[in-house]
Amino acid sequence: MTTPVTETPINMVAEPAAVKGYIHSLETGAAVDGPGVRFVFFTSGCQFRCLYCHNPDTWKLHHGREISVDDALAELKPYAGFLKFAGGVTISGGEPMMQPDFVGAVFKGAKERFGLHTTLDTQGYLHTGLPDSWFDAVDLVMLDIKHSDPVQYQKITAQPLQPTLDFARRMAEMGKKMWIRYVLVPDLTDGFEDVERLADFVATLGSVVERVEVLPFHQLGQSKWTELGMTYELADTAPPTAECVARVRSQFAARGFFVS
Repeated sequence: MTTPVTETPINMVAEPAAVKGYIHSLETGAAVDGPGVRFVFFTSGCQFRCLYCHNPDTWKLHHGREISVDDALAELKPYAGFLKFAGGVTISGGEPMMQPDFVGAVFKGAKERFGLHTTLDTQGYLHTGLPDSWFDAVDLVMLDIKHSDPVQYQKITAQPLQPTLDFARRMAEMGKKMWIRYVLVPDLTDGFEDVERLADFVATLGSVVERVEVLPFHQLGQSKWTELGMTYELADTAPPTAECVARVRSQFAARGFFVS
């Protein structure tokens, strides 16, 4: 398992100029990474190895561009006035919690300097090393739960399921707003009982879950696997049918969730 990178202990306050992170890429007008229009930092580094990952080039931490917190906020600043009313800032990955000092400081700066709505896009696995206060500057958590069965989850991600479920419960106990994301892959995550199990679990989290996003599998990332010389096991997997997508969405909707 990859250990999260920290330049200073997470229980200490570091000057933004002293904290650096690694960014894979930026998007200045994203419409699918949280409410409204988002400025998105895609961080480098991820300890998951998801079979359907469409950005395997984010897995290695140092493949990203090194940047300080101040410089990251400087890149955000020109858009902040618009984003304050139109959406906000999202930090995605990779896995943002692999760089807790950097990500935490960027969220804090986005709040204190620009008053922006903040969203953390994560699979939650690394949360145990972070205090509750780390999440104070996070308005919304977009949580990917890859499967409800521990064996299948391990097959898909190469990591155990339980830490992600524990993170979901922790966020619920903190009253943190969440969007749950579920990638729908034929013959892998589309089983009726598997979806029922996950929908039942999400229902226990209560009203903090604002929506469930069912994301149909696609092949747009296959070329990156080829470019990296990696074997893509899902090369022959087709996207789910419209009927399958509608069925899975209805399973979540049956628990009273807003589903997209």
